[in-house]
Amino acid sequence: MTTLVLASASPARLTVLRKAGVEPFVLVSGVDEDAVQEALGPSAAPSRVVTELARAKATAVLSELPAEVAADAVVIGCDSMLLIDGTLQGKPHTADVARARWRSMMGRSGTLLTGHCVLRVRDGATVGEASADSATIVHFGTPSGDDLEAYLESGEPMQVAGAFTLDGLGGWFIDRIEGDPSSVIGIGLPLVRRLLGEVGVGISELWAATPAN
Repeated sequence: MTTLVLASASPARLTVLRKAGVEPFVLVSGVDEDAVQEALGPSAAPSRVVTELARAKATAVLSELPAEVAADAVVIGCDSMLLIDGTLQGKPHTADVARARWRSMMGRSGTLLTGHCVLRVRDGATVGEASADSATIVHFGTPSGDDLEAYLESGEPMQVAGAFTLDGLGGWFIDRIEGDPSSVIGIGLPLVRRLLGEVGVGISELWAATPAN
């Protein structure tokens, strides 16, 4: 049976897949994202940046796959960044950066880009690859000063792309979105379904490989 490997430490991505009936094998890639972006250069299109980051993450875990998994697997790498004012924003990491970002984007909109890369693996070799990105417009609300400080104190915005979540505490401050909600959370199910199809894997195969199904 085909094992889905998630090359990500994101609990949100894991939750999306589990709720969609799949229990992935998780391997964290450890890719140096800054180095990948630097290699692409400042003129790289935002969609290419997130897709290449996703490809780097998927590729990085191939050598770590256990033999029984590498016999028949699909590896999924993802990367999300917020595009606003022509600049890509990843994780802010500090409260000061997150605060500044929220003050600049509240009451406005940005585009959440999520790159996806799917690698088909058989007998330890990559026999297929498909990649693409999804773009979802996010309309931000305007939290009060107290609410913003409380949100920053929670620690959540520092570790997520664009300093916000849709499925967590940040959901209070998202007025609406235009596009795929699962992509904003971190892994777009409709797009992944298409990419899996391109490498010859159906959703029913993944459901069949999950014990609960």
